[in-house]
Amino acid sequence: MSVASASRNLGQSDAGSAALGSLRWQGAGLLGVVALAAFAWLFREWLAVQSVISYRNLDDWGHAFAVPLIAGYLLYQRRDRLLKAPITPFWPGLLPLLLGIACYVFFIVGVPTHMLQGFALVLAVFGFVLLVFGPQVIRVAIMPIAFLLFAVTISERVMIAITFQLQLIASQGGYLLLTIFGYPFGIESMVEGNVISVIDDQGNVNKLNVAEACSGMRMVVAFIALGAAVALTQCRHWWQRVAVLLLSLPVAVGLNVVRVAVLGFLTVLVDPDLASGEAHMLIGTLLLVPGLALFLLLVWVLNRLVSDEAVEANGPKKAVPA
Repeated sequence: MSVASASRNLGQSDAGSAALGSLRWQGAGLLGVVALAAFAWLFREWLAVQSVISYRNLDDWGHAFAVPLIAGYLLYQRRDRLLKAPITPFWPGLLPLLLGIACYVFFIVGVPTHMLQGFALVLAVFGFVLLVFGPQVIRVAIMPIAFLLFAVTISERVMIAITFQLQLIASQGGYLLLTIFGYPFGIESMVEGNVISVIDDQGNVNKLNVAEACSGMRMVVAFIALGAAVALTQCRHWWQRVAVLLLSLPVAVGLNVVRVAVLGFLTVLVDPDLASGEAHMLIGTLLLVPGLALFLLLVWVLNRLVSDEAVEANGPKKAVPA
């Protein structure tokens, strides 16, 4: 057989493999649409309740509406790797799929828990993808699937246990900022627990309850979700993703301190009723913008650091003699 003939056959073989892979993914895509409809029907009660919770508490859980869209974008970013990954059904994936469905039913009938119902849903999604598409695909899709956990509302009991200390940090930090920046305006403040008393220049006292005004620090979940989205979409190396995720909590706490201080200033300078109103929702939403900017700045610094390290490792280029 000549070299030209062998090359022609090889090219035909590659084209045939690519066509077969395309057909497989088309079939898998159709199956995915059917499965999505089945999941929407099976978990319709949880999806309806979560939608109501997120809509009625936009300041706390409104980010849940964006989580599936971000997860879809993460899959889109990995589309080349997904198309190259072989589809090999993996029967052990049936175990997490059935376990997720069983847990979902149990947390409805046995011990009603909205949070654990959501976790069971994500487990079922993981099991389905592993069962139908196989280990090679799940390696690419595991992070987008895990990101769906941010769409699950954390139970009040868990949030109180986790964030109570963060509320105290927010109140102490807000008190510090009010003391420093309120002095030129004649504003004084005192703090007791998570309650800040803001006193204007006429001696009027306004109570600011950090737990109420800042939704019990539950927006920390939104900031962590934002940090995770930036880490997964913008970082090139795993250690960069870990660094951004680790810093998402300090960023959330720091911006919440700023929110408390801003709300304290507004209660004195604009309207005392803001302390018990919905101003914290607007301020918290606006602070997502500088939060995003901080995460992007961190990614930029980390990328520059990698570039500089690579240059130092390779050393200066030597001139090539003519």
